Amino acid sequence: MAERIAEAIKNNAVFIAEAGTGTGKTFAYLVPALRSNGKVIVSTGTKTLQDQLFNKDLPTVRDILKAPVKIALLKGRANYVCPYHLQRSLADGRFLTREDAADARRISVFAKTTQSGDKAECVEVNENSPVWQHVTSTRDNCLGQECPDYKECFVMQARKEAMAADLVVVNHHLFLADVMLRDEGMAELLPACNTVIFDEAHQLPEVATLFFGDSVSTAQFLDLARDARTEALTHARDCLDLPVASKALEKAAKDLRLAVGIDAGRFSAGQLLERPEFAPALQGLLEEIARFAAILETQAERAEGLEKCWQRAGELVQRLSQWQQQQPADAGYVYWGEAFTHSLQLNATPLDVANIFRKQMGGHPRAWIFTSATLAVQGKFHHYCAELGLGDPDSACWHSPFDYGEQAVLYAPLGMPDPNAWNYTESVVDAAWPAVKAAGGGAFFLCTSLRAMRRTHELLKARLEDEGLDMPLLVQGEGSKNDLLQRFRHHGAAILVGSQSFWEGVDVRGEALSLVVIDKIPFAPPDDPVLAARIEEMKKQGRNAFMEYQLPRAVINVKQGAGRLIRDETDKGVLMICDPRLTSKPYGRRVWQSLPPMKRTRELQVVLDFFANR
Repeated sequence: MAERIAEAIKNNAVFIAEAGTGTGKTFAYLVPALRSNGKVIVSTGTKTLQDQLFNKDLPTVRDILKAPVKIALLKGRANYVCPYHLQRSLADGRFLTREDAADARRISVFAKTTQSGDKAECVEVNENSPVWQHVTSTRDNCLGQECPDYKECFVMQARKEAMAADLVVVNHHLFLADVMLRDEGMAELLPACNTVIFDEAHQLPEVATLFFGDSVSTAQFLDLARDARTEALTHARDCLDLPVASKALEKAAKDLRLAVGIDAGRFSAGQLLERPEFAPALQGLLEEIARFAAILETQAERAEGLEKCWQRAGELVQRLSQWQQQQPADAGYVYWGEAFTHSLQLNATPLDVANIFRKQMGGHPRAWIFTSATLAVQGKFHHYCAELGLGDPDSACWHSPFDYGEQAVLYAPLGMPDPNAWNYTESVVDAAWPAVKAAGGGAFFLCTSLRAMRRTHELLKARLEDEGLDMPLLVQGEGSKNDLLQRFRHHGAAILVGSQSFWEGVDVRGEALSLVVIDKIPFAPPDDPVLAARIEEMKKQGRNAFMEYQLPRAVINVKQGAGRLIRDETDKGVLMICDPRLTSKPYGRRVWQSLPPMKRTRELQVVLDFFANR
């Protein structure tokens, strides 16, 4: 694999490599990257993986090769403490709880001693602490070169180091948002680079869809109102209209979120506009932000911070009215909204990112390497290449060196009801329970929906209490992902119930994880507005959206979930897929055939014997 990648780098070619768990794909791309004598960007799926690459894998390979290569780690700006906003927030002293105030003090101490300003290094403060959003900058509220703390800026320092390095580690979000779409501070990074390597490349189409579109969130209006009030306290105390208008803006933003109802979820523009309160609330927010912008304009000359707020208000007016006017002429875009607990995000998303991505890859000749454990469907890359507009490039598959036939069993239980049956989750827990007991815990339940996840957790809890078993039961959301995994590994006989975020990027070796239960083939919910619009578009073109799009995506997701089970040569375990469509529907074969060559069974006894002999 390393030789093929070296060749692609030499020829400035596109190369796609699927490499199963345990092939050492990270080393396979790092060796040629470090020996290429050019500038390389490595982009990974998550920040966790970024840290692992930068702190562990890269130094190891660099030392072995004795390569005199400068490396740098670059994250999105929300990961770095901003001295300007930190000072502002401390001076305001507006933290709501004692815990927040204490976190702010801890961050302040950290900011004085840190070299990088990266919040991942500030271990005393939880990464989800609400204080972080007050002490980091956003693209909206960064003052850039006008900032009084510009010289101490950690974001600028990280970017400078990235410009000077031979190899830069980024993540897909940052690569697409800032490097490809050229954030002003990053415009030089891509042109200077000879090779781009995407690890966990199966996530790219999804992330690209997110970033090649446009979005505006009610949270941005609330942030603007808050920032403008803070600036006004220092520079425009005599402007009495501003605090009043900022309160009105906050109320209008909250009213728009409330107009969607209490439940979080994704809605098409049509579904939103069917709600009688929605259009008036949208119009109300537009009027308030226009009024607010007019007041800010009168104060903008008094300070950089106020001028920046005025510019932001102008941008929000523009984005919101663009979404409101959704031109039918914008064919190729789908308009929709996503409601979170406290905010509503309105999106315009391209139905097809292939053309945009291909165009962004143009220009200066360079090598593009795409690698992951899950890119192919039955050994073919057509689906992936079509999604990103890659044409028909050179590609190869390397299978895992593990002995799946000996190490693992794929179990599809008999007698499961239809996945849409009302009692389906009960049946999953009934079927899996004997296997959980035989394994002595160490089980992952991967659910395709949050509702199924909560129900599974309830049912398992009742079982454990009935039978008086001592197996800790963990569920996604009870703490950060890393914290849950720490507890799961440490205990060794726990059960963890998770949904989407635990399907990939999780590495638990040994007996701590020896049973993975997947409730259903993870098809994306067909009522998802972006997916529904894509399916509609493909039907118009006379294509089969299910076979060409939904099924390949589901196959890649199942392969990711399955990849949690066997992590090294000595691991043993059972992968249980409860969905009866795996064996009853013709398309189930495509899922079945894309999975590693584990021993396959439909008999519970085989599973019980496997655990007994382990």
